[in-house]
Formats: sequence, C-alpha cells, structure tokens
Amino acid sequence: MSNPHSTASVIGRLANDPKVFENKDGSKKVMLTVFVDRSYTDAQGNRISDALPFEAFVRAQTPGTGPFAHVHKGDLVSLSYEPRMNRYTKNGAEVFEVKLEIQNISFLESRATTQARLAERVTKAEARNQNLQAQAPAPVAAAAPAVAHASAVQDEQLPFGRGPR
Repeated sequence: MSNPHSTASVIGRLANDPKVFENKDGSKKVMLTVFVDRSYTDAQGNRISDALPFEAFVRAQTPGTGPFAHVHKGDLVSLSYEPRMNRYTKNGAEVFEVKLEIQNISFLESRATTQARLAERVTKAEARNQNLQAQAPAPVAAAAPAVAHASAVQDEQLPFGRGPR
C-alpha cells in the first residue's frame, strides 16, 4: 500500500509515444514524457508547459503493456504518481536521481478522438514518405566494366592455356 501523502497527480498531453523496455523477468518498463501546463501565464498571456519524464512498470503477468498500449503522442491523460529517489554510484561519485513512477493512468479523451489523431499522424507520415520518394533521384544502373580484348598477360601464362583468338 502506498503512502497517500507522497503521491501527486498531473494532467497533460503525451509528448511522444511511450517507449517500452522489456526486463529479464518478463516485466516491462514504460517511459513517457508528458507536457504539463503551469498554473500561470507569462506577460504575453502564454501558458508555459513543462515536459516531465515518467516511468511505469508493467508486471510480467499483464498481457502486452497494459493500459500503455492505448496511449499515443498527443493524448490527454491524467497520471497519479509517486516520486522515487534512486541512489547509485557512477564513476566513483554518488548519484541521486528523482523518478516519477506512475501508479495510475486515466484517459481524458474518447477512443474515437485518440484514434482519429493517430490516423491523422499515419496519413501525414505516409504522405511525407511518398514526397521523399518522389524527390529522391532515380537510381542509376552501374555500367558494366569495359572488357579489353588485348591482354597484358601472355597466353602461356593463363591457367587454362591459350585464350580465344
């Protein structure tokens, strides 16, 4: 059971698709970055966002990546998380690293909205690929090397006797 006083929640949009790393025991580590708006605006009226890195762990018994299989870049989510302090030694120096470990994820948009955004990304990527292929120069066939009939090697030196005359 977690300590309810050491948890927090944020609402934001995914900066990229989740990255999944498989562990030796079959569990998975999921890393994602979420843009979270600050609670104030600057002098020009713009709201500033911070890109926060989060981690989640998916048990080996969970099929696939659990709920993280359904989130993609741009999706609006709510995350409940616990801050963790990782402490280790690197090159003789002690390193303290804060990790934001996801405990729960909630989807704040409909599936139709997220699927439409994903389909739009795929369409744009396909159009970009076609455009790049159209701009690429046509491959040039390599010319066959010219074969000289006159040889600097004497016919007697050839391994199979005389060459054609």
